[in-house]
Amino acid sequence: MARQLALAIVMGGALAGASAQQAGHDDPQGSQWGLGLGVLVKKDAYKGIKRDTQVVPLLRFENEYLEFEGLGLEVKLPSLRLGEGHEIRFGIVGEFDPSGYKAKDAPSLAGMTERKGGFWVGAKVEWENEFVNVSAALTADASGHSKGRKFSLGLEKEWQLGQNTMVVPYITANWLDKKVVDYYYGVRAAEVTAERAAHVGKAAMNVDVGVRTMYQFDQHHSMLLDVSITRLAKQIKASPLVDRSSTSQAILGYMYSF
Repeated sequence: MARQLALAIVMGGALAGASAQQAGHDDPQGSQWGLGLGVLVKKDAYKGIKRDTQVVPLLRFENEYLEFEGLGLEVKLPSLRLGEGHEIRFGIVGEFDPSGYKAKDAPSLAGMTERKGGFWVGAKVEWENEFVNVSAALTADASGHSKGRKFSLGLEKEWQLGQNTMVVPYITANWLDKKVVDYYYGVRAAEVTAERAAHVGKAAMNVDVGVRTMYQFDQHHSMLLDVSITRLAKQIKASPLVDRSSTSQAILGYMYSF
């Protein structure tokens, strides 16, 4: 169940972002609820991990002060308007990250100590403008599992095709400090085997490239398709637990907005 909830964060976030862009930030800010169902297909970077397909529930709530999606929460701070079509928004965020594994997840992980997901808290800023939207977030692992920090910088551009269809290509650079990389991709002395050497992780930057498409049947019903590829940093590819240079995922979801 925890695994399904974790995947629901990803899908809820993608649908929420698309819904917010479809509605527009200048619309009246009443309370908005959304319920839906989605399918996520993805494969983790770890050696021997099989492609995972999950059907997950989606839940979203947003008003003028809060936004909740999956297990992620944002407290909205006052925004700054710089003119027509230009706005800078600030927020305090908290979200559960489903990263991690158990030794039983793949033969290559046998003998490894479980790596747990973490609850991350921090701050984010978004600059919406007529050319390309820019977002940045700095978060820290409040759960204390990795004791690390992450920073992300993203760019995306929205194109409206007709009245009902939106296409949003995006690219995001995700920086992970050495504590995060070592926790999830390092191999401790007690975990070394003849086939698995000791490994100490170093700070790394992954890059996500994808495109999100949303079709809105009417003000209540919408569908989303989100396809992305993550290029893994060389510091992560160097881990004996990893056997690929990139990962990919596809998300297909439906949401009913009240």
